[in-house]
Amino acid sequence: MLTSNQLQQFKNQLEKAKQELYDRLEANDHFDLEKAYINETMGELSNYDNHPADNATALFEREKDVALNEHLEKELKDINEALGRIENGTYGRCEVCRQPIAIERLEALPTTTHCKKDSPDQFVSLKRPVEEDILRPAFGEFEYDELDATFFDAEDSWQSVAFYGTSDTPSDFFAQSKLKYEDMYIEAEEPVGFVEDIEAFLTSDIDGEPSGVAYNFYHQQYEDQLDANDAMSVVGNLGNPEIEGIE
Repeated sequence: MLTSNQLQQFKNQLEKAKQELYDRLEANDHFDLEKAYINETMGELSNYDNHPADNATALFEREKDVALNEHLEKELKDINEALGRIENGTYGRCEVCRQPIAIERLEALPTTTHCKKDSPDQFVSLKRPVEEDILRPAFGEFEYDELDATFFDAEDSWQSVAFYGTSDTPSDFFAQSKLKYEDMYIEAEEPVGFVEDIEAFLTSDIDGEPSGVAYNFYHQQYEDQLDANDAMSVVGNLGNPEIEGIE
């Protein structure tokens, strides 16, 4: 049972919180909800010639203001009800089991009306998004690296997005070859559209016949590899017995 000193302490705490809420709502005009949506908050005389997307930011901010205003008004209502319970002598008792609420719980939640055992919010929901019934696990379900699959899978989908930037930096990777921020994602060096490096610069026509060479990064890398090994091709110096050393 709460003593008179404890009741007075909680009453002072609640009245202070109540005044702070009143001051906050008055200072921002209930989050500017007293103002017109377009004319006053955006400075627009009319939205007749605006595309709906032009108002998206203002709409989001107004929705947020409505939510914050409802939250504060609910908090204010709970405080007023708690002060009323102090006046009629029912403060500090659970409205379900009618047993005294622990003083530690009241100190943490002065407006509470339930003890810990009967609180309706003591359980954490175990429900998951409905789409996880199909995508489980959401990423690994469609990741086929271990099968050496070459089609577009979940990993490729992530890489396509990560190419445009992530929060990773060179210090997040063991490989020292990460020199560009476009490569700051897992397996950025993975070939796209081909299997072997040589396929990246050898071209063919619509009938599949060889049509030439594309002088790109992979071609330059191929040439550098040959020069480093003093070879004419990856299978040796074909067609030149003197270079090959054939007797």
